[in-house]
Amino acid sequence: MFYEAELNSRLFLGTAGYPSPEVLIQALEESQTDLITVSLRREGQEGKSFREILKKVNKRILPNTAGCYSVKEAVTTAHMARELFQTNWIKLEVIGHADTLQPDPFALVEAARILCDEGFEVFPYTTEDLILGEKLLEAGCKVLMPWASPIGSGQGLRNIPGLLSMRAYFHDVPLVIDAGIGAPSQAALAMEMGFDAILLNTAVAKAKDPIKMAGAFRDATQAGRAAYQAGLMPRRDMAYTSTPTFGLAEFH
Repeated sequence: MFYEAELNSRLFLGTAGYPSPEVLIQALEESQTDLITVSLRREGQEGKSFREILKKVNKRILPNTAGCYSVKEAVTTAHMARELFQTNWIKLEVIGHADTLQPDPFALVEAARILCDEGFEVFPYTTEDLILGEKLLEAGCKVLMPWASPIGSGQGLRNIPGLLSMRAYFHDVPLVIDAGIGAPSQAALAMEMGFDAILLNTAVAKAKDPIKMAGAFRDATQAGRAAYQAGLMPRRDMAYTSTPTFGLAEFH
């Protein structure tokens, strides 16, 4: 449940970097995603033609403030997104470091507070920092989107202990792994850890076969969630026999 909206799929996909509009449409359908992210910068470049593509796929749109480096820039972009897409949902990115694309925690919280006060339902791109997460919730966010690793890096879950701590600490808050997922196995692991959804783009868009990769991520996300719900066996330091010791044949 995300801001009182229930989505059938726990895989969210970006829409940038696909080899063609046709491949994008087919990949989105194959993924069975209900939610796609759209950058306002791309909308500005491609305009009406891109909006026609979005109508064909009939998915819920989560506009984002990708590429924003200041509070003013992010807030202004969010206002444009609400007017263009007629939605209060916004994925909030306020970048603080040009190389890693790590969010600026101070600007992120300030922008989140402004947007929440204005009626936006904010999905903040953040890190696994617990204090930052608390500040974003205090600002009015009801979802947190920690990175796995830098955007587009494909490094996967670079800080598993930190992400596990975040999942345990914010046990009642929807948490979406956003950025850095490069393989279906990494998505499955995140879901096994109890995260509520995965948001990715590059791993599908830049795959040799984006359509097939979209299906692989769909299956991995579903499998990981099923495993979490089923309850994973505990890890042990030593071997543990699954065959009972009683009832074995005796040799004389």
